[in-house]
Amino acid sequence: MRNFLATGLSRLLLWSAACVVVALALAVAATSPLLASRDNIYIIAGIAGVVAMGLLLFQPLLMGVQPPGLRQLQAKRLHRWLGFALTSTVLLHVVGLWIFSPPDVIDALLLRSPTAFSLWGVIAMWAVLLSSALVTCQRRLRFSVRYWRIAHTALAAVIVLSTVVHTWLIEGTMGVVSKVVLCTSVLAATVWVVYRSFFPSIQRK
Repeated sequence: MRNFLATGLSRLLLWSAACVVVALALAVAATSPLLASRDNIYIIAGIAGVVAMGLLLFQPLLMGVQPPGLRQLQAKRLHRWLGFALTSTVLLHVVGLWIFSPPDVIDALLLRSPTAFSLWGVIAMWAVLLSSALVTCQRRLRFSVRYWRIAHTALAAVIVLSTVVHTWLIEGTMGVVSKVVLCTSVLAATVWVVYRSFFPSIQRK
């Protein structure tokens, strides 16, 4: 796999495929007939959730597959900025839903919502906020690089798993096919990058 990604063309194809997957998911969600009777704030909140899901695909790829035209340091900086963008879109998603229906969001935050996807959404939200706080306070915490990396990777795994389950359980604007493709892509990219991080020996194969 590493040999395949060694060429600029293969990396370009992979990043192009990732962009197409995210773009299609956004297009399907934005044109869904289910939005016809919804308020604008609900539509914004829903699209913000899809954007956040798309960012989850780009984040592991930035750490595992250097985008064409970017140096490794630039890719890491972009990873950091997209992390903060992910936090912002998650907050926009939650705040938008709260404005649209405060009781539902309060029930979800208090873990008393009858819908299973709400629980997984709350887990994902808190994991995203913790990850953002961990990055922001990295120097103050004075973790060693190794332990900070383990903590950050563990939170990323929780974010991805809980977000995928949250998205999978919702029958909404994304549609079945685009949802399956995006969720599968996010899981595959994350598992691959995490595996490479903790088992670096495979990088030499």
